[in-house]
Amino acid sequence: MKLAIVSDLHIGYERFEEDAFNQAREALFAAAEEADAILIAGDVFDKRSPKPDVIAQAINIFRDISRRDWKARVSSLTGSGKAHTNVPIVAIPGTHERVAEGKDNVLKLLALAGLIIDVSESTAIIELEGDKVAVFGLGGVSEERVKEALVRLHPSPVDGVFNIFMMHQSIYELLPFSDDIIKYSDLPEGFDLYINGHIHSRVEATVHGKKFLIPGSTVLTQLKDNEQEPKGFILFDTSDYSHTFRPINSRRFVSVSLHVDDAIPKRIGDACEALIQKALAEHSNKPIIRIKLEGTIAKGFTGADMQLRSLITRYAHIATIEIDTSRLKNPETGKEIGELRDGVIGGMSIKELGMRTFSAKLKENKFDESIDAQRLFDILGSDLNKEKKMKAATELLEETK
Repeated sequence: MKLAIVSDLHIGYERFEEDAFNQAREALFAAAEEADAILIAGDVFDKRSPKPDVIAQAINIFRDISRRDWKARVSSLTGSGKAHTNVPIVAIPGTHERVAEGKDNVLKLLALAGLIIDVSESTAIIELEGDKVAVFGLGGVSEERVKEALVRLHPSPVDGVFNIFMMHQSIYELLPFSDDIIKYSDLPEGFDLYINGHIHSRVEATVHGKKFLIPGSTVLTQLKDNEQEPKGFILFDTSDYSHTFRPINSRRFVSVSLHVDDAIPKRIGDACEALIQKALAEHSNKPIIRIKLEGTIAKGFTGADMQLRSLITRYAHIATIEIDTSRLKNPETGKEIGELRDGVIGGMSIKELGMRTFSAKLKENKFDESIDAQRLFDILGSDLNKEKKMKAATELLEETK
């Protein structure tokens, strides 16, 4: 059986909303052309509560591919889920779709409409001409609760079929930020294939002697160096245990570093423009270009003298450009020009640092571990006024009681 593995579509991502829709559509339509079934490892949507027009975008995509003449069918679904179709498009919610326990997430709407099958905390059996594949899904949960979830659910392979464990989590070997993050060794044994989402770059590894695959996102969201590779999906063949990557048409991301020493603003601007023109010559379709400046500017000048904003504006009609000055120093102060402006400390965003500190304080003060710390942190750090923040935070805490 041929399985298309897709993840992190992020439909509704505001910065590149058109890209998110078009590239999700292309990935899923191409997957439907080649595969007998489609497995989606989380983050179909970019937000927990997407706008109605964003939900409509997803409905239009899944309605069209679910109406295809699928030969494979989902013959059973066991666990917490309920099937409203037998079309072999199975998915789990990701961290962007996570809501309080007991509440329905937005992915559930697609499942209730019979457009997909939500296999979160469930096992779906997909059948095609005598071949059977079992897919157990673990939707994205907070890092501090994932080990408990694995113990509670105790995922086990089904006898006599090809077994897949699909999840949406950070992995310590790939993101060693906290001891709460699960390791490869924490994953349940006995499955024939392990699939993960959440991480936006492609990964191929081995877990318990079997393949561990991450297809990466279908849209660029993080502007990280390892996202310069093409976007797409993985096509896996259970008959010979092989897989190939299928690229899609996507806007290319180009990330380059530029080191300058004691440079005047004009020299910096000219060098940046040369890099932009080189990237445009190599990539069409309005590439996303990120230039990371490092080194020092000449004495007597400040970051404001560089006027890089006008350079970005000049090329805005043919490229999306970001110029990172966070590592560019003023020799007179010894300080990095963009550090506080860009919200970066030691390579980690202030938001990430704040979230770690916040989670640690919750544990230190013995708050209920069922509280969705990420969601509470987002509420407290939002643009809502004080009264609305308190109301939203109180409602969240009430949900966990």
